[in-house]
Amino acid sequence: MRYMLLIYGDESQIPQTPDGVAPEISAPWLEYTDWLLSRGMHESGERLALSSSATSVRVRDADRLITDGPFAETKEVLGGYYIVECANLDEALEAAGRCPGAMYGTVEVRPILGMPMPSAAGSGKSAG
Repeated sequence: MRYMLLIYGDESQIPQTPDGVAPEISAPWLEYTDWLLSRGMHESGERLALSSSATSVRVRDADRLITDGPFAETKEVLGGYYIVECANLDEALEAAGRCPGAMYGTVEVRPILGMPMPSAAGSGKSAG
């Protein structure tokens, strides 16, 4: 089963360079990714830019509303994710518990359901 590990944290606690860019990935994150790879769980993962770079889009009454930043006002924001392949939820929870982000924020674990992808040939292939 595929799971997404959504990593939330307080951006004010992330060290920044003078130009506001997060520094290089630190050793605990590299070690964690190596751990996932060594167990055949790692499918993908990425860091996200700071929430101040986000743009939110909503449609209300057929009008597109665009706002700067994330829509939700909260201290913890989505900072990155991993997609992992695990035998079951317990294995996914173990992976989430080893994530460095769990030590200062929250790692949300969600099963990935996938969805059929349309194609010109109508093959009905499923994503995921």
